[in-house]
Amino acid sequence: MEPSAHRAGPRATTAEPVTASITVTSPERMRELGLRLAARLLPGDLVMLTGELGAGKTTLTRGIGEGLGVRGAVTSPTFVIARVHPSLVGGPALVHVDAYRLGGGLDEMEDLDLDVSLPESVIVVEWGDGKVEELSEARLHVLIDRAVGDTTDEVRTVTLRGYGERWAAAGFAGLVAPPGDGS
Repeated sequence: MEPSAHRAGPRATTAEPVTASITVTSPERMRELGLRLAARLLPGDLVMLTGELGAGKTTLTRGIGEGLGVRGAVTSPTFVIARVHPSLVGGPALVHVDAYRLGGGLDEMEDLDLDVSLPESVIVVEWGDGKVEELSEARLHVLIDRAVGDTTDEVRTVTLRGYGERWAAAGFAGLVAPPGDGS
């Protein structure tokens, strides 16, 4: 299979997503989840991150970038909207997008030409709900929840929802750390 052959194209899927839920106990464990997730990501993957401010979206993306072996520090791209991190190991580039300041859905996202980068990159979009779903039928939606209003508790519930044939085939088996490791 060619690297981008799993990409089904820009149409919505009606199939139920494949889901998994993981409890993450610290920022370090969130980064480690990103490392484990990176081992499953392929060129053409679209990952959408949802969670309130400070939930751990950029920390997870930092782990993904580390796992993909990309160049540059993975930081929040809030003020530049998108940052491209080329691979240092011959793998896909990481395109890290923060859509928080974008208001108008896919039209504004089209200005970033993400559809051009998607076939050979892994695209991670923070705050992408309602803005990037149309880029690919095969996408991974990561929801990060913490106790509402509790800014001191580091425990997060991470729900993975994989849409499309790519995630139905890949699933999430083995992504959850072995019991007792605290993640």
